[in-house]
Amino acid sequence: MRRLILPFYLILLIITSCEKPVIPGENHTQGDLDGNLAVSVFQIEQQSFGTSLTRAAIADYCSRLSFAVYDAEGKLVKQFHQQQGDTGFGTVYFKVSPGTYQVVVVGHSSGNPTMTNSKKIKFENKDGFTDTFLHNSNVVVTDADDEEQVQAVMRRIVSLCRVVFTDAIPDGVSQMRFEYKGGSGAFDAATGLGSVNSTQKETFPVDAGDENCCFDLYTFLHDTEGTIHLQATALDDNDNELREREFDVPLKQRMITKLSGPYFSGTSGSSITIVIGINAEWEGGQTIEF
Repeated sequence: MRRLILPFYLILLIITSCEKPVIPGENHTQGDLDGNLAVSVFQIEQQSFGTSLTRAAIADYCSRLSFAVYDAEGKLVKQFHQQQGDTGFGTVYFKVSPGTYQVVVVGHSSGNPTMTNSKKIKFENKDGFTDTFLHNSNVVVTDADDEEQVQAVMRRIVSLCRVVFTDAIPDGVSQMRFEYKGGSGAFDAATGLGSVNSTQKETFPVDAGDENCCFDLYTFLHDTEGTIHLQATALDDNDNELREREFDVPLKQRMITKLSGPYFSGTSGSSITIVIGINAEWEGGQTIEF
């Protein structure tokens, strides 16, 4: 049989247990062990201001791998999901007939995404949203007996809103809920851009007296730049709303926007100042004070 191999060049040292692929009839996290298409360990590509492209270990950024192959009509052929601890973690085999295929690999630390449609690879609110990396390529299998290799690189596709409170959490507040619109919880594998209009939700536990609390909110923008409308709500143990504030936050793909200020002691409105800075791991950052 021909083997089409996609080596990605990273050593993945990620902690968690194995998961079974969701496609019926598959019983191994390594996929079709007699397959003719092998997807292997990979590499992350990064770029920051004023520097050339660098390579980084996926273990530092995400804890799961999701693999999918689609045929020329866009139909999902098979998908597999892995976590560190799986037998053969970092390599998955697909058995395919000669033809043209789209190969998609997603690196993340959330629950497994729905990958039925490559134009709408979707994460759910219940699983949370995390730093996410994508490889997408088209591969032509012309012969069932020859071996072919394709090298691939993962690239970050999310935007990050980092919310930082400069005042302490008061008594009675036990959780912070963030709801935001303007981005997407799903993306198109061909572009890495958001493909649905979503209301994303994240809830974080907090303790009274905590200072400099930091909350990371990820989204897939519909373009390389966009704005999310963010509603931040303080709750008690019984989910009673104790305080609520809203912000419009400008974001850029592969960049961090830091939204910082006194949430509890500040005014209900916000005075916004944007300061552009550099984050060595992302392409850049900006700070918004409220």
